[in-house]
Amino acid sequence: MSSSTYTVSGMTCGGCVGTVKSEVAKVAGVTAVEVELGSGRLTVTGDGPIDEARVRDAVEEAGYELTAV
Repeated sequence: MSSSTYTVSGMTCGGCVGTVKSEVAKVAGVTAVEVELGSGRLTVTGDGPIDEARVRDAVEEAGYELTAV
């Protein structure tokens, strides 16, 4: 198991959180996704190493920006 934490910018509501969670959950190997609206914190857990580029692509597909790792 591995876990990585990122910061996402642009989220303003619970719908944004749901969209980010949904897109990131589709990334291969991801087993859990936690998103905190207030801090913009995104925590991704996987059954192996998490591919940051794929997480970034998923966040961008949701319409937001991964701003920090």
